[in-house]
Amino acid sequence: MKWRVVKAVAAGKHSLDLTFKDGTRKRVNLLPLLDGPIFVPLQDPEYFARVELDSVAGTVVWPNGADIAPETLYDLPAEGKADAKRRSPNHAVQRPGARVARAGR
Repeated sequence: MKWRVVKAVAAGKHSLDLTFKDGTRKRVNLLPLLDGPIFVPLQDPEYFARVELDSVAGTVVWPNGADIAPETLYDLPAEGKADAKRRSPNHAVQRPGARVARAGR
């Protein structure tokens, strides 16, 4: 399975640097996934940093038994990538044939 995690290192409050079996490497922010009673302890950055690799399951686990499926981790966007593809709300779009108003004219 390409999405097996072979290396995991805490990198920031709620992010992990992950390496997958197929060689893919990326940093992912898990904060949006930390919902539900088992994930409450992981909201504490010190506890989150206690992440371990379960080499049998091929994913990340924490001492309280919390884990995240490796395919979920593989499908997460790399940190910063999702925001880079979104347009700014101030991004202007010029339609073909549209006239551009210029200040002072």
